[in-house]
Amino acid sequence: MGASAFETTGALPETVTPDYIMQLGLGFWASKTLLSAVELGLFTELAKGPAPAAALGERLGLHPRGTRDFLDALVSMRLLERDDAGRYHNAPEAATFLDRARPSYMGGMLEMAGARLYPFWGSLTEALRTGRPQNEAKSGDDFFGALYADPQRLEGFLSAMSGLSLGAARAIARQFPWGVYKTFADVGGAQGGLPVQVALAHAHLTGVNFDLPEVRPVYEKYVAAHGLSDRLSFRPGDFFKDPMPRADVLVMGHILHDWDLEQKRVLLKKAYEALPEGGALVVYEALIDDERRENTLGLLMSLNMLIETPGGFDYTGADCRRWMREAGFRETRVEHLVGPDSMVVAVK
Repeated sequence: MGASAFETTGALPETVTPDYIMQLGLGFWASKTLLSAVELGLFTELAKGPAPAAALGERLGLHPRGTRDFLDALVSMRLLERDDAGRYHNAPEAATFLDRARPSYMGGMLEMAGARLYPFWGSLTEALRTGRPQNEAKSGDDFFGALYADPQRLEGFLSAMSGLSLGAARAIARQFPWGVYKTFADVGGAQGGLPVQVALAHAHLTGVNFDLPEVRPVYEKYVAAHGLSDRLSFRPGDFFKDPMPRADVLVMGHILHDWDLEQKRVLLKKAYEALPEGGALVVYEALIDDERRENTLGLLMSLNMLIETPGGFDYTGADCRRWMREAGFRETRVEHLVGPDSMVVAVK
């Protein structure tokens, strides 16, 4: 039955249901259930061993009324498993990525999402109408200024960024032709997730993290924990105010999307000027697909930039390649990395 029949008779086509619309519209229910579980440390607690609902609730300080539904919702979401004795334990993905005691922990980003982004996204409609950020800046606060002034909070934030980028960093370490280069610099490398992964995979390379001075102790601690202090160093600086490091390869991961178009072009031009002939720039993000139809996370990330920044936005691979050619690069290509992430490579 086509649209005209529906308009005439009011009868619904048999193949059309509201299920998907309802799943999307109420998707925040599932999201907040996961974010609360991370906030409570549920997965870390279960890493100590399986436990029944009553014991878990007591250890986590939960009221009995909602505990069983909370845990069984996580079972239905395949984050927990429940045995025949009624004991809960972590599903494989949760055990690997959501146990704070594991080096593979990626929940830092989710912790930040629950504490900050979740309430800010409640103002998305206002952001769409005004084009203005809806984070702490809305009330005159400077979140990032306060963050960088607090070493403990900064380390937690940078750890969250490492978790967000870990999969892409490992893929770049595998896929990019590092064998023909000797040096690299990560521009805005934060805790050092990418430099560490690249250095671990390629013993001939030496690398630099170019970031704000406050990042140095967090970076050096992370690098030392991986035994790479002899090959990975830190250079303090502001990539808008200072020249970029000279290296065979420059990397910008989740950097360009923070800025407006003119600022993006400035950073790409500065990278071009810092590279030698034959040098390469690697930009990686959750790139929006060129047709702007498939990579939902990339598009939602761009909306997140609307909420978080004055002018930032995400972009397609074709967009980035065009800006790179405008900056002077002679060769550009796009390669998929993992999940929603891809890299754009440009050669001078």
